[in-house]
Amino acid sequence: MSAQNCLVRNDWICWEYVHSRSQELTDATVQHVWITVVSVLIGLLIAFPLALLARGRKAVAGAVLTLTTVLYTVPSLAMFSLLLPVFGLSASLVVTGLVLYSLTILVRNILAGLEAVPAEVREAARGMGYGRIRLLFEVELPLALPALLAGVRIATVSTVALTTVGSVVGKGGLGNLIGDGVQSTFKAQVLTASVLCVLLALVADLLLLGLQRLLTPWTRIRTTAGAR
Repeated sequence: MSAQNCLVRNDWICWEYVHSRSQELTDATVQHVWITVVSVLIGLLIAFPLALLARGRKAVAGAVLTLTTVLYTVPSLAMFSLLLPVFGLSASLVVTGLVLYSLTILVRNILAGLEAVPAEVREAARGMGYGRIRLLFEVELPLALPALLAGVRIATVSTVALTTVGSVVGKGGLGNLIGDGVQSTFKAQVLTASVLCVLLALVADLLLLGLQRLLTPWTRIRTTAGAR
């Protein structure tokens, strides 16, 4: 009875809400994860060729970095409003906006990682007969992975937060619950959805950190050697 009373009292912390609305919370979390993952993956697919295009070309790099920075400064509500005539009230509207926001982080980190590859390493690989494609995927990209994955981590956490704004078109995952809870002053819903959003960002960051350590074992070896 006391657990149910927390709903009547409209408490911030209410386990009865979590139990009774578990399916609603699960559906919102799944939508949040789906939008985040799709947005970051599409952002990567666009950012990678943009970084390759900008590498070694100062004029192109300046134009690309300026454009992506300008896109990031556009307020989210204004961005969605500008995209609304093209995509309508759909998940594509939210995903497209989030992809555009992710580009400024992803392009900069990929470009920084590629430019940090030592010139002597490239020359040694060319001397061993590596062509441009093989050099990129077997030498440069592995060495650029730490910076690239760091960018993916930042972009993912940022996207988890920005996805909530998609609630304005009903495609905001946990943001839908936060928005509805604020309007109805349903405290348990607001707090539970907000905590889940924070946990989602933390879990995503930890998973990507684990992936980064798995794919770049030489960084762990270098860190350990330096500590010794």
